Amino acid sequence: MPSTRNVIRIDEEKCDGCGQCVLACAEGAIAIIDGKARLVADAYCDGLGACIGECPQGALTIEQREAEDFDEDAVREHLRRLGQPHNPPPHHPAHAASTAAAHDHHAAGCPGAAVRDFRAAASPCCAPAASDAAAGRPPSALGHWPVQLHLVPPHAPFLRNADLLLAADCTAFAVGDFHDRFLGDHALTIACPKLDDTGPYLEKLTRILAEAGVRSLHVVQMEVPCCAGLERLVRRARADAGRPVPLQVTTIGIHGEVLRSTRELGETSQLHRQP
Repeated sequence: MPSTRNVIRIDEEKCDGCGQCVLACAEGAIAIIDGKARLVADAYCDGLGACIGECPQGALTIEQREAEDFDEDAVREHLRRLGQPHNPPPHHPAHAASTAAAHDHHAAGCPGAAVRDFRAAASPCCAPAASDAAAGRPPSALGHWPVQLHLVPPHAPFLRNADLLLAADCTAFAVGDFHDRFLGDHALTIACPKLDDTGPYLEKLTRILAEAGVRSLHVVQMEVPCCAGLERLVRRARADAGRPVPLQVTTIGIHGEVLRSTRELGETSQLHRQP
């Protein structure tokens, strides 16, 4: 039954679609739709505002208006459909394991998402085509499949003790020599913090860092504001995993140039800027 109560308000003009509020909402009341954060249903919002402090653009406020009462049962059913339990909260390790497991099961249903490690043994299918070699085209440095973060299971063998590269989708198209400059012998995952359903990403990254023994993490993101959500996501996962793995964050300009790169080793942070 509708009543006057506190409900989250989202300023669409300020929202850049980074998705941090989605990660912060334990009830699943917010989703990224058409590149903007939207309130899915009044009944899913408890009005406590846990998401407000996570918005880098200040797009979230609390307003008092007539709205459907908060419905705990509806929230549980909503999260069940999303494959996420209501308790514990999203950053809790138990929640991470259960949500990521459900998501991994969904990904496993696609034959094209089957895990393949090209580095395990030389294979004719993975060698550069003769025509490419003759034309002097550089071979792909990709050593495994899949690469989309939604499809990569935390237990994938190519993640074990790997140097992990997490790249925003657009970076490989902006940087002409992406494979030579960034990929090399790294394991690769790609994601878009603006357009992807980022709900499962925090849980999955936390598991990867906690369980796969990743040696280092390199985030390559674009300069556009929404892309910074990738770095924030990684920092939260790094903290939740309890493993301060060496972290490098490289920001790419829309013309493909490296604007800046930061490196963090444990408690030591050093900033390197491109001239």
